[in-house]
Amino acid sequence: MDIIVENLTKRYGAQRAVDDISFRVNTGEVLGFLGPNGAGKTTTMKAITTFLIPNEGNIRVGEFSIHDHPDEIKKKIGYLPENNPLYPEMPVVDYLRFVAELQGIEKNRINERILRMIDVCGLEGEKHKKIGELSKGYKQRVGLAQALIHDPEVLILDEPTSGLDPNQIVEIRELIKKIGREKTVILSSHILAEVEATCDRILIINRGKIVADGTAGELRKQSEGKEILKIRIEDGEKNAVFKALQQLDTVGVADFVEGEENCFEITSKPELSSRRNIFNLCVKNGWILSEMTPVETKLEDIFRQLTMN
Repeated sequence: MDIIVENLTKRYGAQRAVDDISFRVNTGEVLGFLGPNGAGKTTTMKAITTFLIPNEGNIRVGEFSIHDHPDEIKKKIGYLPENNPLYPEMPVVDYLRFVAELQGIEKNRINERILRMIDVCGLEGEKHKKIGELSKGYKQRVGLAQALIHDPEVLILDEPTSGLDPNQIVEIRELIKKIGREKTVILSSHILAEVEATCDRILIINRGKIVADGTAGELRKQSEGKEILKIRIEDGEKNAVFKALQQLDTVGVADFVEGEENCFEITSKPELSSRRNIFNLCVKNGWILSEMTPVETKLEDIFRQLTMN
């Protein structure tokens, strides 16, 4: 089920939390929704779930509009907010039964759905424990189970791995990837490695505006523009090598790599490559080129570039 956001604007007083944004999430796609605190991520997700009504614009989930059919949209969406909505005194099975009844699942299907969620979310060993006795990782699993109990076609996850340890993050990440094969998923997170490992596409929002939209590879390609190489040149005096590298026509910036012997970082001029010139320079001077590695732009660097100003 596709999600289509059209010219969405939400104001709180004079502040525009979301400012005329439009995007689409296709069926079966996992979208990573990134942005600094206060960028408008949670506001957008709450608008999609019909938790709040925007001042302007529209959102369609499948053929349903948030303005005309909010109740139909609620049936189609599973939502895990940042603050996991759990009742710590309830056993896991009782809580899932309670949520299933709230979601209007037919009584003769409730037990089947509970067993399915326990299996999918890996809760078999914890199902009779009180939620308050569970680890943070298992509480997140219960949160996912409550979001999935009514078998929604769309899943909205706001910081689903917040506060988890590295092992728990990997477990929840794999679970989301498994779920994402069948559903349309929007995932908000501050953990960029998690987004890159889990999501098919990344959308970055800053100050209520979309500033980037594409795969991790596409975002890197857009931000790079310049070739960056880490090279190691041996058998030459390092200052002489450094000076020679600076004088190459294709080199924009040359720098020493701190803490590594005979190692340099080369940034080529826009749209140019320095690889051949560096190789020929080493041959000409009898130096050994023992390493030449492209330096990949990190997603963290792209995020900072797009959201710092």
